[in-house]
Amino acid sequence: MSAVIEDIIARKVFNTRGQETIEVDITTNSGFGRASAPAGESRGKAEVVYYPQGGVDQAIKKVEELIAPEIVGLNADSQEELDRILHEIDGSKDFRVIGGNTACAISLANAEAAANSLGILLFQFLGGQVTRELPYPLGNTISGGKHALGKSPDIQEFLSIPYEAESFLEAAEANILVHRRIGVALKKKDKLFGGGRSDEGAWVANVGNLDAVEILADACAEVGNELGFECGFGLDVAASSMWSEKEETYIYQKEGKNRDSGEQIEFILGLIKKYHPVYVEDPLHERDFEGFAELTKKAKSCLICGDDLFTTNVERLNHGIKMGAANAVIIKVNQVGTLTDAWETIEMAKRNGYVPVMAHRSGDTCDWHIAHLAVASKCPIIKTGIVEGTRIAKINELIRIEQFLGEKARMAELKIV
Repeated sequence: MSAVIEDIIARKVFNTRGQETIEVDITTNSGFGRASAPAGESRGKAEVVYYPQGGVDQAIKKVEELIAPEIVGLNADSQEELDRILHEIDGSKDFRVIGGNTACAISLANAEAAANSLGILLFQFLGGQVTRELPYPLGNTISGGKHALGKSPDIQEFLSIPYEAESFLEAAEANILVHRRIGVALKKKDKLFGGGRSDEGAWVANVGNLDAVEILADACAEVGNELGFECGFGLDVAASSMWSEKEETYIYQKEGKNRDSGEQIEFILGLIKKYHPVYVEDPLHERDFEGFAELTKKAKSCLICGDDLFTTNVERLNHGIKMGAANAVIIKVNQVGTLTDAWETIEMAKRNGYVPVMAHRSGDTCDWHIAHLAVASKCPIIKTGIVEGTRIAKINELIRIEQFLGEKARMAELKIV
């Protein structure tokens, strides 16, 4: 069955922060696809430009005047061709002409339209009919840094990952229990804690970095013991947000401490040795490939993940691989623009033993596509919150996929180094 693109419509919608973003509909002669683009708060400098000058309104105009004439009539099955055309129309390296979010929404909407035209689900279209592996959910439980206001930890995210659960549903339930248990613990720790939550649904409380780590570690251990499987935890340090280029130090405002690069590595290694997290993301700033390499070499039984370091960019990942910097990589389609670009990064990661982690953005929409992308690309981890509405959209979609697969479903293979 053919899937010839007959129409493309772009509109302005809003993300979880109430910020403007773009949503795209693609209609073929036998199907339909819709996708919207998210937005990050702490962004890597190497990310593509979200929108052209003039913002979302100008992006919509570009869709109508520049993009629609070029892609109407194409076969939606030809994902790589469509993504190549988006690059050609833009002509820049960072999508500053049409906008990376514009490209992202079009690329994802096209993939869904192609799947819909064939009468199959998106993960089957992208990953093949034999695809059956579900990722482990990595969810934010306590927010700090740029994701929280006022008195909160310097570290940006305190994460739970039930990496020995036997089903995705079981893992999602475990994360909810951890989140709930942490809320109780925070109330005991901070008498003024009012149950506030961040964009991602994680708790916001007046606690220090080490207090938050201890609360998280205890909650994960308790829930794991109760459920009978290992429930690990992780940290997203978002170190680029702390790094002062002028002072060449990481500024921990909550702690009232500054750490140079060597001290930052020792601090992270100390956390790993004492508390045993299984995952640490962006422990150093986005240009410190050498520091990442040193930390990765010294860290034991812990994934060291690059987000701002790599920005889903195949060239930056290749540089990191050559240096031995990190052993996991965050995948965010809107960091790089198109589905094809993101897929190339995922494949390079796998070939070189890096764990690809499909991820949301802090300012997200109820778009559920990354659930299918994680399954289709066999990412063993999906980072997508625990309880907030735009995160639940992804989690519930993965529950549906697991039910659809039935007895064929299994959890992905995840080796904690």
